Amino acid sequence: MEIKPEREGKTAAIIGYLMLVGAIIAIFLNLEKQNPFARFHIRQGFGLSLMFISIGYVISYFNSWMISSAFYLCISILWIYAFIGMLQEKYSEVPVIGKYFQQWFTFIK
Repeated sequence: MEIKPEREGKTAAIIGYLMLVGAIIAIFLNLEKQNPFARFHIRQGFGLSLMFISIGYVISYFNSWMISSAFYLCISILWIYAFIGMLQEKYSEVPVIGKYFQQWFTFIK
């Protein structure tokens, strides 16, 4: 019985969504097997982590709870959307910016 690539790469894909450290660990986990499902979701998780850190750094200079709340809500929705897609074993990109994550992070194999 053959295991689908989605099931085989699910562990690395889950770890890939655990912020930047998890994404880096998942990259090393996937180096040997090079599972396409894991690679896709590691890129999405890595991109979300970098986006969270970089935009969060800029937003931290604004002393406004409205701006901060909107940012955290938006990031949370994108992360939940991507994580649920991964749990359903789908190749669902993060809306708007997910296609760019796949283009920018081609070094993730």
